[in-house]
Amino acid sequence: MTLSRRRLLQTGAAVLPAVALGARPAAAAAAGAAAIPTTGVVPAALSGFDTAMKTYIAERAISSAQLAVAKNGKILLARGYGSYQRAGATVNVQPTSLFRIASLSKSLTGAALARLAQDGKVSLGAKVSDLLGLSTTADPRLANVTLWRLLQHTGGWDRGVSKDPLWIDHTIAASLGVALPIGHADITKYVTARPLDFAPGSKYVYSNYGYMLAGRVIEKVSGMSYEAYVRDTLLAPVKITRMLLGQSVEPFATEVNYESQYTNKSVVDGSGATVPYPYGGFNMPNQDANGGWLASAVDLVKWGFVFDAAGPVLNGTSISRVFAKPETGVTAGGSWYGLGWHVRTNNLGTLNTWHNGSMPGTFSFLARIQNGVSYCAIFNRREETGTPDYDSIDPILGQASSGVTTWPTTDLTSRYF
Repeated sequence: MTLSRRRLLQTGAAVLPAVALGARPAAAAAAGAAAIPTTGVVPAALSGFDTAMKTYIAERAISSAQLAVAKNGKILLARGYGSYQRAGATVNVQPTSLFRIASLSKSLTGAALARLAQDGKVSLGAKVSDLLGLSTTADPRLANVTLWRLLQHTGGWDRGVSKDPLWIDHTIAASLGVALPIGHADITKYVTARPLDFAPGSKYVYSNYGYMLAGRVIEKVSGMSYEAYVRDTLLAPVKITRMLLGQSVEPFATEVNYESQYTNKSVVDGSGATVPYPYGGFNMPNQDANGGWLASAVDLVKWGFVFDAAGPVLNGTSISRVFAKPETGVTAGGSWYGLGWHVRTNNLGTLNTWHNGSMPGTFSFLARIQNGVSYCAIFNRREETGTPDYDSIDPILGQASSGVTTWPTTDLTSRYF
């Protein structure tokens, strides 16, 4: 089975070119695939996944990556690829090493609001302007933005028209007359003073800002920080303990390094210094609810188990809400956007759900497909030179899955949690 799915890339701000990190010629890539350091467990029956990942990594000269594969709630493959430098030493990537996961974070935010609705703390039909006390003076249509519309990307913001406010820190600071770094309140003030780009509910346009606002609603309704609510209410009950929000500059002890060919003026201070884009070229704390989480691939496939059936995190009604079709219907290709997931009915009549994440220094992909199979791949680079295409990880992993003749039954979950 070859999976055909359409996804969206999260784009960054204007950047300055630095030293390019290009793809390797074919011969060098083949040699590189054999030399990639690896850790973790790959059952012989799933060797196709491992071979495909090594080829993909070598072709793109990726220095750090992960892969996890699961079926029917059991983790079957957990692999770390490559290495990184920390405190003057070379460290091999482990299956549990932490990566920025970018927009895969949105599934956590969507689930958090579904859980708050499940607990009777908020209605998904509630108006965001009421919940957060936002003025509708600049555009009365803001009063029509509900939580459903925030989470399904139909809220009225179009980054192709008015730019993505999560990536224009210098512009916002100058407009408001405030010093860097700016925070969520500054971003909200800047955007609320401007008209929407389209009528809420009229069409789908991917919006990081909408998810940033969703995070503020979670804090307001729960009385907790966004991170604390997600960790305590969503992750702890399923024994996911490593995940946490990332920082702009200083990595955590088990976090990989990030690579980009671009630099940018720092947004974490007012020095005007040019920095590597992944390290101060954007404000990681501001990305929290839209793209700020750190995780490993094994964490993310286990997170996907939450949506398989009612459990301690979400009941059946909440899971149905997460994957519900929006008022705008489905795309021409038959997919739609739920609460933090792209969704499509597969040829078995069940749902394939997936998402990718992309920011400078990160590309990630998580999918839940038919027959209980799921997989997640994360990399410490993203496509910046145009070739080879990073989106191709989707059909590559789909083809590896279709090539499995006998699935292993040994569960690695206890080894990595």
